[in-house]
Amino acid sequence: MGKVRILPDRVANQIAAGEVIERPAAVVKELVENALDAGATRIEVEFRHGGRSLMRVEDNGSGMGRDDALLALERHATSKIAEAADLDRLGSYGFRGEALPSIASVSRFQLQTREEGNDVGTEVVVNGGRLVHVRDCGRPVGTRIEVSHLFNSVPARRKFLKSDQTEAAHIIHGVRLYALACPRTAFTLIEDGRVVFRSPECRTLEERVAEIFGRQTAESLVAVEADEPGLRLSGLIGRPGVGRGSRHEMIMFVNARPVDSRTLNYALIESYHEALPKGRYPVAFLFLDCDPAAVDVNVHPAKREVRFRSEPQVRGFLIRTVLQRLREVGAGAAAEVLPAPAVSAVAPVGSPPLGMPAAPLGSAPVAAAAIPVLPAAAVPIAASPSPAGVLHARPAPAAPMASPAAVPAPAPRPAFVAPGGPGWKFIGLAHAAYAVFETPSGVVLLDRRAAHERVWFERLREQFCAGQVPGQRLLLPLPLELDAIASALLLDRKVFLEKHGFEVAEFGRNFFRLESIPAWMEPAVAEPFLRDLLSAFRDGSLPQGSGDLARDELARLAAAKAVRLPEAAPEIEVRALVTQLFATSSPLTSPSGRPVFIELSHGELARRFQK
Repeated sequence: MGKVRILPDRVANQIAAGEVIERPAAVVKELVENALDAGATRIEVEFRHGGRSLMRVEDNGSGMGRDDALLALERHATSKIAEAADLDRLGSYGFRGEALPSIASVSRFQLQTREEGNDVGTEVVVNGGRLVHVRDCGRPVGTRIEVSHLFNSVPARRKFLKSDQTEAAHIIHGVRLYALACPRTAFTLIEDGRVVFRSPECRTLEERVAEIFGRQTAESLVAVEADEPGLRLSGLIGRPGVGRGSRHEMIMFVNARPVDSRTLNYALIESYHEALPKGRYPVAFLFLDCDPAAVDVNVHPAKREVRFRSEPQVRGFLIRTVLQRLREVGAGAAAEVLPAPAVSAVAPVGSPPLGMPAAPLGSAPVAAAAIPVLPAAAVPIAASPSPAGVLHARPAPAAPMASPAAVPAPAPRPAFVAPGGPGWKFIGLAHAAYAVFETPSGVVLLDRRAAHERVWFERLREQFCAGQVPGQRLLLPLPLELDAIASALLLDRKVFLEKHGFEVAEFGRNFFRLESIPAWMEPAVAEPFLRDLLSAFRDGSLPQGSGDLARDELARLAAAKAVRLPEAAPEIEVRALVTQLFATSSPLTSPSGRPVFIELSHGELARRFQK
C-alpha cells in the first residue's frame, strides 16, 4: 500500500479550522461577515462563557433554500466567486467557502435558514463534522446559526483559549468593528443573557464611534475626507496631541473591510510625526475606498491583512490627506500630550531621596537645596480645580527648613565630588537638557532626563518590591471609559494595580472611576498613564506571570512619566541630582538603556581641534 493518501474531509476541515478559527471571536467574525454579505439590515449576536458554550448569530438577510444550505457546508462552496478573475472584483466579505465547514468540524453546529418565497425553512445540524439531521423548520426570512461546545472534538485547541472575560472582550471588539464598518446596519450584542449594546441604524460614523468608544474619544476627533483618481479616504482622526500608548485605536477599513495593513499604519504614524511625541500613536477610524482590483485581500487565512498593488501611491495619498487636515486644525509643531507640572524640583514632587520611605499625602516636596537632600516640614494640601473640573492635590509652599544646627549646610565650593567619581566642576546647562561639567580628565555632558529617570526607576522599584506604594486619594474620582478589551484587562489585573497604588472602581459596563493614584503621580497624567499601562498588558510587554519582570517594566513606564524637567536649574539642584544618580546601582544608563552621560577626554578634544 502506498504511503501517500487523501485525507478524509472531516480531518481536512479540522486542519482548515486551525487556520481560520483561532478563537471564538473568529467564529463570530465569519458568521457576521456572512450575514452582511446576505444583505442583512439587522444582526443579533449572542454568546455565553466567552463563546465556549454558545455563539449565536441571527440576521434578516436573504437566507437559503435546502439545497444551498447543505451545499454551504461543503469545502470551498461559495456564491461569491466563480473563477479566478472574480478575485479582482470582490465586493463581499467572504468568498472562499471555508468558514462554515471549518466551524462545523470543531463544534456542534445548527443552521436554520429560509429564503423569501419558501413556506418553510431548513434546519441542518452537524456535530464534530458529522451530519446529524436535515429537516424543515419554521422561521422568518433570514438565517440563524448556533455554534456550541467549540473545540470539544479537539481538546488540545481548547486548552489554548484564554479566560472567559478575555475571549468575551475579543468577541465584543470584533462585533464593534463591523458595527463601525456598517453604521446603516442595526446590531445587538448579548453576553450571558445581558445586552452589551443595542445600536439602531446610525446616520453617521461619529454617532457609531461615540456609542462604541465613548463620548470622550469621539469629542477628540475631527473628520477627514479626500479624493484622488482611484482612491478615496474618509473617517475620523485624533486632534494634534491626542495619542495613545499603543496602536490599538488605529482602526483601518479597506472597502469597508476591517484590516491590519502595515502600509496604512506606518503612513498614519508618519503623518503625526509633528503632532505627537515620539512613542505615542494616533487615534483614527479611517475608511479607504479603492478599486477592488487594486487590493489583494487573499493573503491571510482570516483575511486580516491586505496587500496593495501600488503601495507607494496609497501611502502618499494617506500622508498628504492627514497632514493637510492636521495643519488645518493648527498642528504646526509637535504637541505635548502631558501637561506641564505645577511644581518644579530636582527630585520629583513628593519624592524622598533614595533609601527613605515616601512622604504621605499632605507633606511638602523634598527640598534639594543641599546635599544630602533634606525633607521639608509637613504642610497642608491645597486644592486647585482642573479644566476638567477635577480637584487635584497640590502641595503648598514649603515651610522654613529645620534648625541649621540640626543639619548644617555645606560651604559653597566651585567643585564637588560625586560618590564614586572624580571632582566635577559645574559649567552650566546646554539647551536646558544637558548639564556640562569640567572634570580632571576632560568634559562631561549629562542628560538630565536620563539621570532623573534612573533615580526614579530605582526608587519606584524599591517601593514596588517592598509592597509599600504610598497613594493619594482624589477629591473627585476621574472618570475612565474603555473599550471592551481594555476593560477586561483592567478587571483581570485589578489586584496588581491596587498593589501599585491605583484604586479603580467599576461604574457600569466599560466605565470606571479612578479613585486613588500613586503619590508620585500628577493627577492630570493618571488617565493617559493607565491607558498606556493597559496597552502594555495587551501587547504582552508587561508580563502577568513574572512578578519581578512586571514590576521592573511598570517602574520603567512610571519613571518616564514622572520626570518633569524645568528649563532652568540652579547649580545646587544639579549637584543634588548627580549625588542621587551615583547612589543608584546603574548610574551609567537610563532604565531604557540610553547613556546618562558621556565624557570627552583631553585626547578627544585635542583630536577634534587638530592639536
